[in-house]
Amino acid sequence: MPQLDESDVQAAYSRIKALVLETPVFSSQALNQLLGCEVIFKGEHLQRGGAFKARGAINMVYAQPLSELASGVCTHSSGNHGAALARAARARGVAAHIVMPKNASPAKRRLVGHFGGHLIECDNSLEAREKALRALAARTGALYVPPFDAPLIIAGQGTALLEFKRQTPELDVVVVPVGGGGLLAGSCLVQDRLMVYGAEPEGASDAARSLASGERVLAQTPDTICDGLQTTLGVLNFEIIKRRTTDILTASDADTIFAMQLIWQFTKQWVEPSSAVALAVVMRNRSVFLGQKVGIILTGGNVDLDRLRPLLLDSQQIEHGMALLADYESG
Repeated sequence: MPQLDESDVQAAYSRIKALVLETPVFSSQALNQLLGCEVIFKGEHLQRGGAFKARGAINMVYAQPLSELASGVCTHSSGNHGAALARAARARGVAAHIVMPKNASPAKRRLVGHFGGHLIECDNSLEAREKALRALAARTGALYVPPFDAPLIIAGQGTALLEFKRQTPELDVVVVPVGGGGLLAGSCLVQDRLMVYGAEPEGASDAARSLASGERVLAQTPDTICDGLQTTLGVLNFEIIKRRTTDILTASDADTIFAMQLIWQFTKQWVEPSSAVALAVVMRNRSVFLGQKVGIILTGGNVDLDRLRPLLLDSQQIEHGMALLADYESG
């Protein structure tokens, strides 16, 4: 199994830095007072393509000689990786073929098309995605660019924390959403003295269960609003994560929706549920982070408002949030 370290992330940053944005960091004093810790956000939802995934996709595509890309690139994705790969391929002048499940966010499907990707629809299971991808690769000869389980992808994603640390060197802790584990594993490679926590929805908690058991647990039937975190933790990713991650914490979808509302209320930033889950676990585990300087990477902002609007305005969700808010203020 490949051995990765900080030098791989540094090399990735040298390769991609002219092709990605140095995304901003920001905070809210009012939110900090509410939580009892200083939360500093890194706005990867403002990255090119609307998500951190640009970093890994560009790193892998630009690491290949053009001769390897003659037949284009391909992948399977629930959204942000597919869009990132389509954009990276367009910049390199090659074709991109993206397998996406039928239940993928319409906003993310449109983004793939916007960047010139050829979209192939499949059923919603991981097995269906992998079957469609194998058929596609055999037909086109395109190079497979994995969503998360590859050294160049992991190193590319790790550049987000590398950059964050330079912008905010006094961080104590960083909290990173985890699906396939590319960003969490990449963050572990550059953590130094930082404690690194993963954040995961309760309805797709294979990473938390894997870390607790010491063995990689496969996601069965994910049930969460966090569509970008429904995939199974990668093999290489888990090997890195289990050695270096402080813990992986979970939050309910109701907590995550409330976190989205708070991020909007206090920072006027609109992020995906898959981003907001990181703030949700900080709120759920307030005693763990009390008094610390906590970095949160907001991983994506490609929000499907038609799907989320009813949840954000639901009276029961609002009541849940108010109850949590009362707990935080009293606790």
